[in-house]
Amino acid sequence: MHIAPHDNKNIPIVDVDDATVPLNYLNIVKLKAGEAFEYQVPGYETCIVPATGTIDVNVEGVAYTLLGNRTLDVWDGEPEGVYVPVGAKVTFVATRDTETFIAGARYDKVLEPFDVREAELDKVQYGSDDTKTHRKIKHILGQAHHGKVGRLLVSELFTVGQGGWSGFPAHKHDTDRKDADGTIIETRHDETYNFRFRPNHGAGVQIIQHEEGTPGDAYQLMDRSTILLRSGYHPCVVMPGYEMYYFTILGGLTQRSLVQYFQPTHANQIETIPGIKDMVAKFK
Repeated sequence: MHIAPHDNKNIPIVDVDDATVPLNYLNIVKLKAGEAFEYQVPGYETCIVPATGTIDVNVEGVAYTLLGNRTLDVWDGEPEGVYVPVGAKVTFVATRDTETFIAGARYDKVLEPFDVREAELDKVQYGSDDTKTHRKIKHILGQAHHGKVGRLLVSELFTVGQGGWSGFPAHKHDTDRKDADGTIIETRHDETYNFRFRPNHGAGVQIIQHEEGTPGDAYQLMDRSTILLRSGYHPCVVMPGYEMYYFTILGGLTQRSLVQYFQPTHANQIETIPGIKDMVAKFK
């Protein structure tokens, strides 16, 4: 499902119990310096990540100051975040004009809040210019925080160079299932993306294919497009001459670690794309 770019006026784009991705939550909050925003999401753990600007965050009396260091856009520095436990009451105040992501996943236990600064990001770079799959992933709630978070994974993904594929070889994660030996071969994780392009008049295409050998759906991506992924194989591509970014939220049904099932038609290309196995291992 594609949600066209729009001013959501600080109202959740993906609210609790969404019909398409019930395991996810997304709000994008815009504040001028000095303005405050307050929220509380029962049943969902969340993560606050400034796309631009700087904020002071208070989570049930625990303060995290000067979160966020980017001014121009999401390419202008590294991300930072604050993990917010299920149902906690949060207030954040803009110390500089900000656009801030609030990412969430359904969960039923209350953990402890913490912040993630630049030095604590999990980073991975994989693919190559030759295979048109070169990209960087910056995990804000990634492998290093596996024991501190319930089921929420939050990352920023960047295409490297100008033009190329992401999410390839095509994969899906819409079913919890094991093979005959009891090994997990796929997990159910709902996923939500918010896209940005540089220059911002760039565009891309999101493909969603549910069965091999049958045509899928394709959506034109523009700056600030949101994609909701409940099922299906889902590669995407950016036009030549442009860079693509997407803020990524993953929420699992039964576990945090993501197990991707690669589309059999293209699975052999796992062996041709440099670093892809390291990328897969980082989604924990």
